[in-house]
Amino acid sequence: MISYDVALAQFEIFILILMRMASFIFVAPFFNTANTPRRSKVALAFFLTVLIYSLNTDVVIEYDGIFEYVAIVLKEVVVGLILGVMTSFCVQIIMFAGKIIDLDVGLAMAQIFDPTTHMQVGILGNFYYYILLLLLMVSGMHHYLIEAIFETYKVIPIGKLTLSPSIYETVVGFMSDYFIIGFRIALPVFAATLILNVILAILARVAPQMNMFVVGMQLKIFVGLFAILLTIVLMPMVSTLIENEIKSIMAKLVRGMSP
Repeated sequence: MISYDVALAQFEIFILILMRMASFIFVAPFFNTANTPRRSKVALAFFLTVLIYSLNTDVVIEYDGIFEYVAIVLKEVVVGLILGVMTSFCVQIIMFAGKIIDLDVGLAMAQIFDPTTHMQVGILGNFYYYILLLLLMVSGMHHYLIEAIFETYKVIPIGKLTLSPSIYETVVGFMSDYFIIGFRIALPVFAATLILNVILAILARVAPQMNMFVVGMQLKIFVGLFAILLTIVLMPMVSTLIENEIKSIMAKLVRGMSP
């Protein structure tokens, strides 16, 4: 004979696991793109939830009333959203570097609509972004994200979320790393265009009859593209740098949310 009380309790635990997993899947890199069907996201979240539930059959949740259960659900959603959003911000570092490069080269006005993010993005920023995604997929970062969210159920038990002050320090430290890493990625192109601007300024003083504005626009694009061609081989190093940043930020956030 089926005990409905036991079945309902297990179903409630299943829903809590699903909330953390679904909130992470919908905002994490690789899975949050608009061209990924929502049904596929839901199916992936449900499939991973079944696996986690089968490995955590002895979980017991104690609460008193519907409001406490809703509070536990919100805690699980917060865990998934924090981890997913911060890892997504790590990948967006390359977009920030691409905007700097677009501005230096003179292509900042050439914006395109990215159907995967539903945003207006720069040409070079989008170019770097897709190269980075391909390199991260080759390195198995999408597998690491799934393994990491699996491990969070051991470190952060269901309903045991605690927001310590270290999370604030982690986010502030990441914001500084965001700009530092972005500028480091754009530094070769920035240095090349800076040298070109210095040369054009000297030529403008030596030969004032020359229209440096017309010449400079074309030279900036040429020098910028040439610098990108020379430094594109460094993208695997950039991918490793961002990969390490993702792993570091996830480890710090999980420690900050653990009881």
